[in-house]
Amino acid sequence: MTMRRLPLLIATGLVALGATAALAGGSSAPFQQYEPDPALRTATKANLEGRVRHACTIVQARLTSATEASLERPCGCYARQTLRSLDGSEIEAYRATGYFNESARAKALSALDSCKLQRPV
Repeated sequence: MTMRRLPLLIATGLVALGATAALAGGSSAPFQQYEPDPALRTATKANLEGRVRHACTIVQARLTSATEASLERPCGCYARQTLRSLDGSEIEAYRATGYFNESARAKALSALDSCKLQRPV
């Protein structure tokens, strides 16, 4: 891995972690000073789904002590269901802030339940 890619990977990981925690349960209050990745504004919906899936695997692995690899399928389910359920304004809010707003968060929680994943506390 080149040193030039390291900051991008770190930033992507931080966006993913912050996004999933807020999208899938908790309050957005801890993220009020968070600066979202500018790439979110122009990311394709498939890229957004990939980011959400990746963040899910990290968070769920920490919550359940499971391996990230074992969570690829359920987190793929979660990312697909969540992003397909969001309307245009919810996606734009996610692009602007890096986390799901209140209405999108409710949809994300429903997707967690449907895909049999744990809700963050």
